[in-house]
Parts: sequence; C-alpha cells; structure tokens
Amino acid sequence: MHLEFRHLRTVKAIHEAGGLAKAADQLHITQSALSHQIKGLEEQAGVELFIRRSKPMKLSPAGMKLLRLAEKILPEVEALQEDFRGLRSGKTGRLHIAIECHACFEWLFPVLEGFRQSWPDIDVDIRPGLSFDGLPALLREEVDLVVSADPEDLPGVDFTPLFDYEPVFVASSQNPLAQKEFVEAEDFKDQLLITYPVDRTRLDVFTELLIPAGVEPRAIRQVELTAVILLLVASNRGVSVLPDWVVREVRYNSDYVTRPLTKEGKTKRLYAATRSEDTQKPYMSNVIRLARTEPLKLQRKQVEEA
Repeated sequence: MHLEFRHLRTVKAIHEAGGLAKAADQLHITQSALSHQIKGLEEQAGVELFIRRSKPMKLSPAGMKLLRLAEKILPEVEALQEDFRGLRSGKTGRLHIAIECHACFEWLFPVLEGFRQSWPDIDVDIRPGLSFDGLPALLREEVDLVVSADPEDLPGVDFTPLFDYEPVFVASSQNPLAQKEFVEAEDFKDQLLITYPVDRTRLDVFTELLIPAGVEPRAIRQVELTAVILLLVASNRGVSVLPDWVVREVRYNSDYVTRPLTKEGKTKRLYAATRSEDTQKPYMSNVIRLARTEPLKLQRKQVEEA
C-alpha cells in the first residue's frame, strides 16, 4: 500500500468535516478530485474506509485506524516543517560550545544569558573541552563554536577575533613577590603554583613564560574553581596566573597583589572558531558580537570601581 501524507490529511479532513464538500473546501481541491483520491486509496487498501450511507459521513473501522495514524504523524510532520522554516530563517538551530580556556566561564555565562533572551529557540550547550580537543570536534560537527587562544590554519574553519586579555600574576600581599613591580620566570622557582586542572600547554603561565624560559615551579597544585584558587592565594598557600577579567574583583583588595608577567607584560587573544558555513548565520553573528562586548563591560566596570 502506497500511503502519502495527503492521504492522511484527507482522512482527517473528512472525519472533521463530516462530508466530502466541506472537506474538499478545507483541502482546497474539488469534490470530484477528493472522491477520486478516496476511491484510489480504498482500492489500494482493499477495504472500505468510509461508510457513505451515513450522514454525516463516518469512517469505517479500517478508516479509524488511518485516522489514528494521521493524528499521530501529521503533528510531527507539521512540527518538523516549522523547524525547517526556522532553520531557513535563522531563528532556530544549535549552538554547542567547546571551551579550551578554563577561565572563560567567568564571562561566557553573561554572554549566553543575553543570547538566550534574543534567541530562545536555539539549542545551547557547553562542553568545557577539557577531555577532548575542541577543534577536531568542530570539524566532526560535534560542536558549533570553539573558544580558543590558539588559531590554526584549518580549511573550512573561521577564527574570528574576540578580544585581547592580559595574563596576570596574583599573590597574597604577604608573599615576598608582592614587593616586586613585575614577575619573571625565575620568580616561580620557589613558589607553589596553583592552576586549573588542565594540560600545561593550555595555561598561559607555562606557554607565555615558564616553558620558553625552561623554568619549573617548586610545586603545582590543581584546583577546579576560580573562587578556591583566589581563596588559597589570599591565605598565602600559593600563587597563580589568571586572565585579567578573573582578577578584576580582587585587584583592589588589600589581601592580594596583582603584577604583570615581565616588565612589558603579556597579551593574549581569544578567538571564536566556527565552521565557515555557520559564521554568517544570524544567531552565530549575534553570540560572537556579545562575546566581544561582554569583556569590555567588565573592563569598564573595573575602571569605574577604581
């Protein structure tokens, strides 16, 4: 039996209208064409689908089976068509994010809250990217946006600059290094360094300072939460290097000191990596714009509070 969506719509329309004439009007076809369609459907099924002797026109037991099928399938088809219309217009879609920068949660959540208000139909998910590489996942279409500080030349992938930031040394005001105007690699030799639980190739203190200088800190302690890192630092249990947007709340707290890495300081840039065909989608452009402006808001807030 060759069953089409139009057959299900026909059965449902006749049941609701109670007659061929009204059903034909609802379906925007002639009554003759509707009768011909029903006859062909019954010939395929080999059973009577309608009791024509009754008024209003009623479905036979076999017709009722088709009606139940129509009531199950047609809403799903209509929902799928609506999803497709949303995709074509850019109003719906998926935004799964991988974060290769552990501290990025500090500014990303406000970004996603603003994004949610404008794009409520976009499916948003965050994958920290700690257990897998974000860029290969992007190419496999497992994620749709990767926040990364390490752009690569990948065919089909765009790296859109987001903002520059400064990795900042943070220590207790009781630490001897608090007396220095800036810190260098050698200063870490007798320090316990507190870091996020990620590979050192993803930590600015190593990539920008310690690895190039061939210096190893006295010890390393890994801590998941930024708040706990700052708590340990304030207790003079170790030192850390964090992005400037993370230390904005403690920069003027007397329990802490913040210092640049080297006399000149270090500057890093974050990027949004997206598949080229997705970069210009309206919702993707919007989240990238928000990701650019949110850190600027934090910086302005920091200046105002100073």
